[in-house]
Amino acid sequence: MANFRALDVLNRASRSPAEALRNDVDAALGDLPEWNLADLYPAMDSPLYKADLDRSEEEAKAFAKAYRGRLAEMAAGPDASAALHAAIVRYEALDDVLGRIVSYAGLIYAGDTTDPIRAKFYGDAQDRLTAISTELLFFTLELNRIDDALLDKAAATAPLAHYRPWLEDIRREKPHQLSDELEQLFHEKSATGRAAWNRLFDETMSALRFTIDGEELTLEPTLNKLQDADGTVRRKAAEALSATFKENLRVFTLITNTLAKDKEISDRWRKFGDVAESRHLSNSVEPEVVDALVAAVTEAYPRLSHRYYKLKAKWFGRDALDFWDRNAPLPDVEQRVIPWDEARDTVLSAYGAFSPKMADVAKRFFDERWIDAPTRPGKAPGAFAHPTVPSAHPYVLVNYLGKTRDVMTLAHELGHGVHQVMAAPNGALMAPTPLTLAETASVFGEMLTFRSLLDATTDSKARKAMLAGKVEDMINTVVRQIAFYGFERKVHLRRREGELTAEDLGALWLEVQAESLGPAIRLGSGYETFWTYIPHFIHSPFYVYAYAFGDCLVNSLYGVYETAADGFVERYFEMLSAGGTKHHSELLAPFGLDARDPAFWGIGLSLIERMITELEALD
Repeated sequence: MANFRALDVLNRASRSPAEALRNDVDAALGDLPEWNLADLYPAMDSPLYKADLDRSEEEAKAFAKAYRGRLAEMAAGPDASAALHAAIVRYEALDDVLGRIVSYAGLIYAGDTTDPIRAKFYGDAQDRLTAISTELLFFTLELNRIDDALLDKAAATAPLAHYRPWLEDIRREKPHQLSDELEQLFHEKSATGRAAWNRLFDETMSALRFTIDGEELTLEPTLNKLQDADGTVRRKAAEALSATFKENLRVFTLITNTLAKDKEISDRWRKFGDVAESRHLSNSVEPEVVDALVAAVTEAYPRLSHRYYKLKAKWFGRDALDFWDRNAPLPDVEQRVIPWDEARDTVLSAYGAFSPKMADVAKRFFDERWIDAPTRPGKAPGAFAHPTVPSAHPYVLVNYLGKTRDVMTLAHELGHGVHQVMAAPNGALMAPTPLTLAETASVFGEMLTFRSLLDATTDSKARKAMLAGKVEDMINTVVRQIAFYGFERKVHLRRREGELTAEDLGALWLEVQAESLGPAIRLGSGYETFWTYIPHFIHSPFYVYAYAFGDCLVNSLYGVYETAADGFVERYFEMLSAGGTKHHSELLAPFGLDARDPAFWGIGLSLIERMITELEALD
């Protein structure tokens, strides 16, 4: 044993200081789990995967042969409810299998987007699924052409009444529905259009390398250095990010212009007026609700971000902070690497204090390897919870580096995972939750974890650091995401007038950032390129306001929990279990909350203000 230890010391001594430090951090993190995707398919070349693809293709053709052109006749028949129900059950079963296939291919690809074998596997899966799903396009189109009175009558009774929420959702798409031929063309072209540009963005971003003191890093470890206790490290990370983004501005500018134009074409054909209208429709949220949220947050910038960053600059002994210091840890506060096991226990303990049931569901993610935690070259950056399909289970991806924010990210994504597990019994068509409410469980999970940690903290410096970290997270979730939404609106509106240059995009970015962050943050040279790495702009236009929606909603929801805990857990689980079967107004009513009330958003924002006031008192 002594010889092995001596050899280890010798090997470490021959490494660079940066490499040795990285190995020390890796050792402190402990064993990080990598997900087991065998619950979906055993391997990329498994016979089961191929059999499901082939069977789905045959079933899609058989389904189309059985029902194409017949739905209106079925709706007018004496057994309309039973006949349409049987068709939807068959459609849903096929949707589940197709969802399993695309989920597996997507998760395999996310594990290493730079691997050409995985990229081909993902691309081939998309091609096959596009062809298969083309056979099924007719179904929702024909359902929407059924006379409203006939469909309402059929859906009013069992068994079709079970699918009424799903039917109501697709009926909302009716005014924007095109002819069958055009819908097919849009669908088939998506593989060489939006999907291809999304893939180009992912592969380009994963292949980027950022050089700091001669060491090449991927995106996640470089972004992580913006939270380093050493200001020189933060500055060098920002400079490395800016340099690499600048070198690749041409491709990111092209991707952004192309996708914005693609969306404008689709919106025009589908008769969407506002650039974000299609997102509001898919989120089942009224535009005036989003407008009220945006107005409330924008009006609160001076009371939130401007005020907090002025306070933080004071803590650092400055009038203003450079942009790379925005998320810096507080001075003179001990920084440590949080081992994975401690992060797991922290989150599960917080969840368990709220509800043992919630902790039991979350624990399965750890025990059954539903989480992929290490950072790896080529791995998708950021974090997500993928619901896959109801016949399987969700998977969580994080890039865990042992920061407090990484623990909060784990709590966030597990909140999604718990939500997805609880909504799964609604089936493939009605389990998905609109994005606005999809962020509720994740942000609530973060809040539970934060409150648990804060209650256990007695040291004044540590408590101050925790409060500051939470305020920063909330500013990042509310203020920053609304600023991102504003940036997207400006980009998509300007794109209607012609292409935007990289300089145009940088100027719009700096404009919204200066407005939202305030004068205590210096947006120096290089920051104008930082719009390039935000994946939501590419994958889900206008998604970002869902984070602010969820954070403000959870702040209000948590207030109800603290003041009226009796029965809260049961009502909360009922909300999560509803999936996509109810509108946000129905889901929030049991808590006495209404997002349509303009005053609602002030409730959530006031919690952030109170935390800043508490920090000022600790100063």
